[in-house]
Amino acid sequence: MSTNKVLIYGQRLEPRDLSYVETISTALTQYGYSIYTSPEYHTLLAANQLDTRYDIQADPNPRGDGYLALFSLGGDGTILNASKWIGDGSIPILGINLGRLGFLSSIENTKINEAVAQWHEGQFEIARRGMLRLDCDRPLFSDFPYALNDFTIHKKDTSSMITIHTYLNGEELNSYWADGLIVSTATGSTGYSLSCGGPIVYPGSGNIVITPVAPHNLNVRPMVLPDTVELKLEVEGRADSFLCTLDSRFETITKSDTLTIKKGDFDTRMISLKDQSFMKTIRNKLSWGLDKRN
Repeated sequence: MSTNKVLIYGQRLEPRDLSYVETISTALTQYGYSIYTSPEYHTLLAANQLDTRYDIQADPNPRGDGYLALFSLGGDGTILNASKWIGDGSIPILGINLGRLGFLSSIENTKINEAVAQWHEGQFEIARRGMLRLDCDRPLFSDFPYALNDFTIHKKDTSSMITIHTYLNGEELNSYWADGLIVSTATGSTGYSLSCGGPIVYPGSGNIVITPVAPHNLNVRPMVLPDTVELKLEVEGRADSFLCTLDSRFETITKSDTLTIKKGDFDTRMISLKDQSFMKTIRNKLSWGLDKRN
């Protein structure tokens, strides 16, 4: 059954962003699409009368409702939250950046009309981005135990380092003495993991990365693994509780918790326009190939 329904999604609506929301809403409306959004973002739009101007409706649970695409308005963090909102990854996401250039949200805010036109004309590809799933012997992140970017464990109530006992497919890998540990997808390799010395992993390569945060032993280095492995983690330290995160969400765990990380049972689908590529984003974001001496 055909549909003309699309989603727009944002986390905040700054005055400087109003014109961009108007631009994308006008473009989608002119092409005949019906626009929906989250209840929270709808409240922000309604405060500026944008909901009535473009007949934008709220949908608290858009999963499986036949949407053609989700247009994320913000940065990479907005896409991470959008992936949680739509759930099982069946709705492809196009990221429009309203701030600095992002790795996921790479469409410039000055090119919204061109991006919508390309998408409408079918000049795009769908890139599948693998997810991580967290399992625990007690409920954690029960509403959505998945991450598009990364899972982390951190010290919480003390300045002392913690020890993370790590097992790969049931075999002991290492006991990391560090401030924390990051397990990232290929997508998340350009996020927190990169800032802690992890490698850049090409999307779709079928890998995950383990990156220690400020390890005590200098011979410990990030490790690239196939995403078919299962990791089991146990943490201990001087404190009684520790911080556990999935993307931007967090919960508290204790030394009695056993955590299992493995590839998620679905992918997040990202829309890639004809003039987009991961390498182009990398070059722009990291200024590769640029040297002021030239």
